[in-house]
This record gives sequence, C-alpha cells and structure tokens, in this order.
Amino acid sequence: MVESGIVELIRRAETILPDDVIVALEKAVRIEEGIPKIQLETILENIKIARESNRPICQDTGIQFFFIKTGVDFPYLSEVQKWVYNAVRKATFEIPIRPNNVDSITGENLGLNTPIINWELISGDKVFITVLPKGAGSENMSVLRMLQPNDGLENVKKTIIESVIKAGGNPCPPTIIGVGIGGTSDLALLLGKKALLRSIGERHPNPEIASLEEELIDAINESGIGPMGLGGKTTVLDVHIETTYRHPASLPVGIIIQCWAHRKATMVIQPDLKWEFI
Repeated sequence: MVESGIVELIRRAETILPDDVIVALEKAVRIEEGIPKIQLETILENIKIARESNRPICQDTGIQFFFIKTGVDFPYLSEVQKWVYNAVRKATFEIPIRPNNVDSITGENLGLNTPIINWELISGDKVFITVLPKGAGSENMSVLRMLQPNDGLENVKKTIIESVIKAGGNPCPPTIIGVGIGGTSDLALLLGKKALLRSIGERHPNPEIASLEEELIDAINESGIGPMGLGGKTTVLDVHIETTYRHPASLPVGIIIQCWAHRKATMVIQPDLKWEFI
C-alpha cells in the first residue's frame, strides 16, 4: 500500500510540474519575444502534453533524490527505507523512468534505479517524503567554492553570478538556483539542494537574505543567456538561499542549478499507513 503510494509520488513528480513553476514560466512568456518566447511556449506545451498523456516531462528522468522527514514515533520507522527502494525499482518499469544509475567506476548499468536519501528526524508520528528527480544536465553545473571569510558578501554574490553565467545554456534555462552558504563543504551543497524545495517566489524569512535573492535574480537575468541559452530576459526563474553557521576560518558556498523541469512532489504517511499528497 505505502510502496504503491511512493510509486505514485514519483509518477506525479515526473509527469506533473508544480503550479508555481508553471506560473513562473507563463510570466516569463509574457515578457519575452522572438526565439526566447517560442522556446518558452514549446516548454509549456511539453508540460501540458506530459500531464495529459501521463508521461515523463523529460527523457532524463533523473537521479531519484529523496528528502525524508521521519517522526521518531512513527511505528514503522524501520520499514521506510525498504519501501522507498522497492518503490523506485517498481517505478522504473511501471511509469517507466530511465534506469540512470551506473557503477561509478565501471559505468555498468544494471537496469535499475537506486534512490539517494537525505534523512531528518523530527518529532511526531508521521513521515514526510519529498522526491526531487535531478537530471544530469543541471546537476553537472553544481559548484562548490571554499571562499575566505574576508572575501565578504560581494565575493559571494560574484561567485554565484559568475557560476550561473559560466553554466550558460547547459542546464536548460530558465533555471532555479539553490544556494547554501556556511557549514562545511558537503553541508553547503546539501543546503543548496534543500533550498530548491521552496516554492518559486517564496522569499527567505530573513529580510537581508530575501533582498540578496532578489538582487541575484536581477543580476543573472541581465546576463541575457535566456531560455535554453538562446538569449532573452529570463535566465533564472528564482534564486533561493539557505544559510547556517560556519567556522570563522571558512566560507563555503554551494550552488545547485535546477533546470526549468523543476520536478518535485511530497506526500505524508500517517501512523496507520494512510497517505496523501501535500
């Protein structure tokens, strides 16, 4: 029962783009013209066809990345990982999704998908599962910069802007940028990926960080890279920043770029094993 729900969660993420992404793309269409406008209109048509035909939005169905928040009092806590692994393998054949997992050394593809899971323990007796399928074109543009503390905020901004401009059309813009600042090298990148879970247009609760997000959106869109790298006013749909404490001698900046196919879906599992999308 729960495994079938997780299969449907993956299907939902792969075939139905969230409303906030569609609204942002529709807004971008209204301000573009010429080739950039045609590109965005084609993207929106693709989204419509995928939803109506119940087929994946993109041929690169991505690495199945999961964020799982597990209540410490959930009675079946020890079963959650098994459910997710089994569901991903079922989804590979039932949806279907492309078997994207290969051995990192040999390159051998066993024809299955294996999820990557980020766990977080929370209070309560429910489990919240979010799947974020991540395609390679955008993931390959990820950047980690270990800045010096005296580099300051201006160099943080410069690093983000230059990294997105260098990526150009490779991550299939218009993109959503997740940025993690602080912590350690691995945590900065994870924060950047978590930042992608925020809805487009949802600003950080800290006004200073929210202002920085808006400043970066404007600066990157002024680059003229545009939809699919073919020029235009819309290179990014949004920039989300998450921060944490850091060592006084270190300033990590993790940058995660997500393509326009910003696929994500969330479900909650109750202690009686009933589930629903949220």
